[in-house]
Amino acid sequence: MAKASKLKKALKIIGGVIVFFTLPTLLLFGFIYFKYNEELPTGQQGPKAELLANKMLKSLDESAYLNTDYIEWTFKGRQKYKWYKSDNTCEVYWKDFTVILDLENRNNSKVFVLEQEYNGVEKQGYITKAENYFNNDSFWLVAPYKVLDEGTERRIVITEDHKEALLVTYKTGGTTPGDSYLWHFDDEGKPKSFQMWVDILPIKGLEATWGNWTTTESGAQLPTFHKLLILGIEITDIKGLKM
Repeated sequence: MAKASKLKKALKIIGGVIVFFTLPTLLLFGFIYFKYNEELPTGQQGPKAELLANKMLKSLDESAYLNTDYIEWTFKGRQKYKWYKSDNTCEVYWKDFTVILDLENRNNSKVFVLEQEYNGVEKQGYITKAENYFNNDSFWLVAPYKVLDEGTERRIVITEDHKEALLVTYKTGGTTPGDSYLWHFDDEGKPKSFQMWVDILPIKGLEATWGNWTTTESGAQLPTFHKLLILGIEITDIKGLKM
């Protein structure tokens, strides 16, 4: 009986600890969900949407970005990238791994562990991981320049404060096709934030800032920081060069 009593007491303590840690998390999630979750807005395709997209690209001097052959950056202090745009390859670094991604033909990609080339059974897994890193982390760097990519659909949306916003849906490509982003602009047409309807986020319509722009040596304008709720996404060591 004593053992049963001790077990019951231990289970009550474990249950109490679980509730102590999970209940605040659930309450916080519920608060954020009901405060920020939004349905995907509807909008109108056509010339006005295309004009708004081009106005954004003009505000960022898209030609300077297109003429940038090499971009280097570090994402949140974790992954480092050396992207050779003209060659369509990117070196991806994290922990002890380096993957030279061939963005046109992933089968030509190479994997290095502790600077030694690796061709073991996990090679394709490391390539996929590097590809996912690149798709996510480069998007936070160059998303405004991808609004006219093949497979995108653009719609103009009138917000509650009677301003024009641009809804971009990625029908194909990337890691999670079907994701949508609603771009908001400052008075000059430069992007200041976007809202996200993406597969990996359970709360739809969360807004992240686009600001703290830096101009690289090539003239490309790229962001160095995003704020998402109370989280910060820092992008450092940015370089952009014409080769």
